Amino acid sequence: MNQRWKNRPPGSNWGDFGEDDELGRLNLLTAEKRVLAAREVRTGEAFCLSLPLDLPGGTALNPNRLPPQRHVATRKRGLFSVNYPLRLEDARYVDCSSDDSVTLYTQYSTQWDALSHVGQYFDVNGDGIPVPVYYNGFRAGVDVMGPTDGSEARAHRLGIEKMAETGVQGRGVMLDLHVHYGDARTYVGYDALQRIMEADRVEIEPGDMLCLHTGFGQKLIDMKGDPDPHVLHHSCAVLDGRDERLLRWIDESGIAVLIADNFAVEGYPYEKNDCPQCEGLPLHQACLFRLGIHLGELWYLTPLAQWLRRNGRSHFMLTCPPLRLPGSFGSPVTPVATV
Repeated sequence: MNQRWKNRPPGSNWGDFGEDDELGRLNLLTAEKRVLAAREVRTGEAFCLSLPLDLPGGTALNPNRLPPQRHVATRKRGLFSVNYPLRLEDARYVDCSSDDSVTLYTQYSTQWDALSHVGQYFDVNGDGIPVPVYYNGFRAGVDVMGPTDGSEARAHRLGIEKMAETGVQGRGVMLDLHVHYGDARTYVGYDALQRIMEADRVEIEPGDMLCLHTGFGQKLIDMKGDPDPHVLHHSCAVLDGRDERLLRWIDESGIAVLIADNFAVEGYPYEKNDCPQCEGLPLHQACLFRLGIHLGELWYLTPLAQWLRRNGRSHFMLTCPPLRLPGSFGSPVTPVATV
């Protein structure tokens, strides 16, 4: 119980890292964990885990998120700032420069979800009236603001800049779902995940950053910006967010963050139609709302996953801070894995 809430959601860790905590399980990425992660670097080879930020292409994956739009800035006198002459010396221009700008949806491509991205109506006051709140009881309309006539939409608390300020560096762990399930659309629950971990002898410790390779990111690369909507929505493994044992394991495992190369990490929209009144994004609710576990989506994991399997490894050093963009609900990210 604290100043913002009397009741916390069942199974949540609200308050465990402090009354005003905005980092959640990133608190487990300690200095000691970074030292252990550095010991995973043996060859020095680095992998870029980001898709090109203009992928997937179009709006077939999510109609509400648009591709980046690049603009060429103009200088005084209406001159474009590409190959712009900067300095005149002895009647000759000796320098030139180019600038541009981008209109970017922060969660269009490879991304982090901030803890302000998904909340829930919950009876935090204990008066029987659910109100919209976010992780650790931060309030919609107070801490997480929608746009008004006088101000922009902004997360005054739980913004993505809080994540960036930690550096987001630690030990990554790869689970290769694609090797076991191929391109088939497969809902992976607790039992299946445990079988994969046992078969591949993958060990996960508190503070690890868990990466799930499904092959979805590679499909986006192969489609070259012209994605097939049917393929996008009916391919590759996804976590079964309605599996309560899976959600409990995510909590008990102590992972710091959860990352996948697919859209939403969990199956969305849920296709089994066995619970029409349930939460639409139960894994998001468990991770972002109850446990403070940031979600990474649409990463490009295939080359790294293949290298790890060839070399009999599953662990690596992972550095993946988002943009330090105050008040944002998500951010593009260019992660780097070092092996």
